[in-house]
Amino acid sequence: MAIVYKCRHCGNEIGKLEEKMVDTSLLGFDQLSTKDKKEMIHYTDNGDVHIQAICENCEETLGHHPHYHELDFFIQ
Repeated sequence: MAIVYKCRHCGNEIGKLEEKMVDTSLLGFDQLSTKDKKEMIHYTDNGDVHIQAICENCEETLGHHPHYHELDFFIQ
């Protein structure tokens, strides 16, 4: 099982944890609302967990262009 963090905007892989067992509370999953969990956490058939997050580059871009927050995707 792997936990894969991908940027929700550009799709780049931010990081990957290759662990057999992970305490999800250490990753902060227990701090998310049910709605956020449904939007951010996806399970694959092979047991991997994909987390939608934001990379540093897209975070910086959003900081410079705050109106991009209104868009679902700002990278074409």
